[in-house]
Amino acid sequence: MSHRAGLGWRPLAAYGILRAPLALVELPLFVLLPAFYSRSQGLDLALIGAVLFFTRLLDAVADPLIGTQLDRHRDRQDERRWIALALPVLALGFAGMFLPPVSGDAAAAWLALTSMVTYLAYSVVSIAYQAWGSALGQTPSERARVTAMREGFGLAGVLAASALLAPEHARTLIVCFVLLSALAWRMMRHAPAPPSPNGGGPARAGAAPRAEGPLAGAWAAWREVLGNPLFRWLLAAFVLNGVATAIPATLVLFFTRDVLGADESQTAVLLVSYFLAGALGMPLWTRLARRFGLRNAWLLGMAFAVLAFMWALGLGRGDLLGFGMVCVLTGLALGSDLVMPSALLAALIADAGHAVRREGAYFGVWSLATKLNLALAAGLALPMLAWLGYVPGRSGDTLALALTYAAVPSALKLAAGLIVLLAPLPESISRDPAPPEKAPA
Repeated sequence: MSHRAGLGWRPLAAYGILRAPLALVELPLFVLLPAFYSRSQGLDLALIGAVLFFTRLLDAVADPLIGTQLDRHRDRQDERRWIALALPVLALGFAGMFLPPVSGDAAAAWLALTSMVTYLAYSVVSIAYQAWGSALGQTPSERARVTAMREGFGLAGVLAASALLAPEHARTLIVCFVLLSALAWRMMRHAPAPPSPNGGGPARAGAAPRAEGPLAGAWAAWREVLGNPLFRWLLAAFVLNGVATAIPATLVLFFTRDVLGADESQTAVLLVSYFLAGALGMPLWTRLARRFGLRNAWLLGMAFAVLAFMWALGLGRGDLLGFGMVCVLTGLALGSDLVMPSALLAALIADAGHAVRREGAYFGVWSLATKLNLALAAGLALPMLAWLGYVPGRSGDTLALALTYAAVPSALKLAAGLIVLLAPLPESISRDPAPPEKAPA
């Protein structure tokens, strides 16, 4: 299959590489930060948790507003301009978080300040980056290739971060992020440019004048986005599937320690095998999307993940090899979750006539849903475990943990699959148009 010149692997790699440094900071922000401030600054875990909860809540609420402002000012600066402005702020915030100039109680205030700066800058870069990528493909298979290239680099960044996930490696992480970001920005000059809002075409011609104020314009954008019934179907499936994926991520350290009896180094190997399988399986999902369509490829990935994940219910003490197979198989299915929802969203935006007009609003809401998935996973799984009587560190009674870790996510993923199956998505959103028939000789 031939691809348009602007979507060859080199231009796509020039676009996708920015996802690597963005992914590099994600694990440290969510996993390393509490341990760092607890050990190096002596802060109480409850205080750290409260600071991070409120700063993350502020960040999540700000995402839809960031998206609408991106759309509002697109006539003056495209997505690359937003990335150029926010990326240095992200680097400074990330460095500041792990290089606190104060200690004791003042460190909590420093953590709050640098967290807000870092999270908001990350959101600006991420939303602008996804909005840019959504406009690059013109067919479902092209959109899948764009997303797969971006998320493949993301998995590479996660793998690099997992090798440096210790407080003593914080400075190394900062240096790696700065160098990777500089390399990505240099390569992005060779990436396909975001479409211009003045470039004509039906989607652009329908853009409404932006005479209203920022808040009124944001409300109008959100009404238009959430008024799209297909988006509501897709968002519902995305949230359910996201919670199904986030619950095991929240509980994996408990499961490997109390059910399998694995130590930290063995757990690290298992996690690396999961992400490595996801990276290696990414080309498979782009081919499946081209052959069967985005919707069917996502459904196939969900079914494959459930079948592989239910195997974890039968595992017990010392079954590290068996769980390693679960990690590899579910890692292979991970590519479907990373590629298909975003590719479907990009196709849905174009089909609704909202291209180069409302991408920021769509991805602002999408980003909010992504962050709520993590909050919902913790808010559902941890209280459920406590209610069922699970106590961390006790390896004798782990049935509740195994059920919450494997059975609950599988049920949620099946429910998400049912929504995808029933969603009235037009065939043009999911499949490439059929090639024209050759005229008879």
